[in-house]
Amino acid sequence: MAEHTGPLSTSTATDESGGAVIEARNLVRGFDGRAVLRGIDLTIRRGEFVALLGRSGSGKSTLLRAIAGLDDGVPGSGVLEVDPRRAVVFQDSRLLPWSRVLDNVILGLGGADAEAVGRELLREVELDGREKAWPRELSGGQQQRVALARSLVREPAVLLADEPFGALDALTKLKMHDLLRRLVARHRPGVLLITHDVDEAIALADRILVLDHGILSVDLTLDDGAGRRPGEPGFAELRGSLLDALGVEQDSAVAATV
Repeated sequence: MAEHTGPLSTSTATDESGGAVIEARNLVRGFDGRAVLRGIDLTIRRGEFVALLGRSGSGKSTLLRAIAGLDDGVPGSGVLEVDPRRAVVFQDSRLLPWSRVLDNVILGLGGADAEAVGRELLREVELDGREKAWPRELSGGQQQRVALARSLVREPAVLLADEPFGALDALTKLKMHDLLRRLVARHRPGVLLITHDVDEAIALADRILVLDHGILSVDLTLDDGAGRRPGEPGFAELRGSLLDALGVEQDSAVAATV
């Protein structure tokens, strides 16, 4: 097993039919002599939607930053191979306030067809006609739609989403869930969604992981017929098992967040 101090991000074999785009083997990261990730083994394939749950401090953000290539200088070991065609969406849309919507979407994108590509992505996120708007003129949900369009404009093989809907109201969040699933089905990146929301993980993911003190304690693949919404068959049982894995007292769990 190769040993490394800091991040390793190299291209891995991938294809449109579902090749691996993220591969971690015995991945370790730590701070101040304390292990945060303890021997993570993880494979995510093209087109796969994976949600990662865990309590605060469990290592979720550390894992995402390692995969994103944002942990330069963090000591660690193991092997991490990530397709370099990757994009990250954060809870904060991080739009440039001095640039109009279309310019935000195609930021850094070269080629004569860049504007056409950007307009098509804005159509996909249902913001056609708002190309010349300023970010401040958009609602929070609309700003996240622009951020999603920007993340997909280069057709990434890997999409990393760090609590992208955490600041949105419940109704807007549900609409964004539907939009994200459509976009992933159309563009087929391998997705790693970091979330505290159990219901969100169930609604969106093909596979759900639970990170507990730096160890993946649950790796659950959802059946096609799994209940995705409250009231659907199997939903309550799935939700309960995930809350148990997270150590949440269910009698007192008003909202399924950790």
